Amino acid sequence: MREFVEIVVLPPTSLFILGALGLLLLVFRVRGGTFLCVLALVLLYAFSTPALARVIGAPLANAPVLEPARFEDDVGAIVILGAGRYAKAPEYGGDTISGNGLERVRYGAWLYHKTGRPILVSGGDPDLAGTPEATLMKRALESEFGVAVAWVEAASLNTAENATLSRAILDKAGIKKIYLVTHAQHMRRAVEAFERTGLMVVPAPTILPRPRDLAPADFIPSGGGMSTNARLVHEWLGRAWYALAE
Repeated sequence: MREFVEIVVLPPTSLFILGALGLLLLVFRVRGGTFLCVLALVLLYAFSTPALARVIGAPLANAPVLEPARFEDDVGAIVILGAGRYAKAPEYGGDTISGNGLERVRYGAWLYHKTGRPILVSGGDPDLAGTPEATLMKRALESEFGVAVAWVEAASLNTAENATLSRAILDKAGIKKIYLVTHAQHMRRAVEAFERTGLMVVPAPTILPRPRDLAPADFIPSGGGMSTNARLVHEWLGRAWYALAE
């Protein structure tokens, strides 16, 4: 159900559905067809611009950088959340972590070298497409970054399950407080999910957007703009879904 809602609501699919509905109304000479077609075009433009991404993304990326001065002695582990896979990568001879996953793993490895805290990697196989994300993260951390992974949580299918299943593992180790590694724009939802399980969370975000003034190029539609806005809408949709589930 959740996956179906995402497909229907996220751009560009939702915008094509809206435009198709408008055309259908025009064909059958039903009022409102022109309005829906124009609305679909306006939204298609808006969701293709970096300017909109700046507006809807700013409230999500409010986690501060984890400065060394903020390292805490009572933190027991570093939890790194998965972010997809690069399936059947020919140059690697099989599945490996995606670019987004690599960004999180790299920062988790950096944090490990700075703090010495053991690492838990979390991420299953939500697409039923191959190796669980956590297994791929462990492989990359150990073989490419020289960092040992203490725990692997490879069954979760979403952020809420990342939290509940990781908590079960950490409970056995007596760990109540963690550094949580994920992208800055995902951090707010992730922290809420983990704190809901009773864990104490120190956010350790990576890829933090840098504030800057809007430029004329931000209003030019692009594939990159559409991709970014779709990811941000997904994040807002996830927050709404979790809020309704409470």
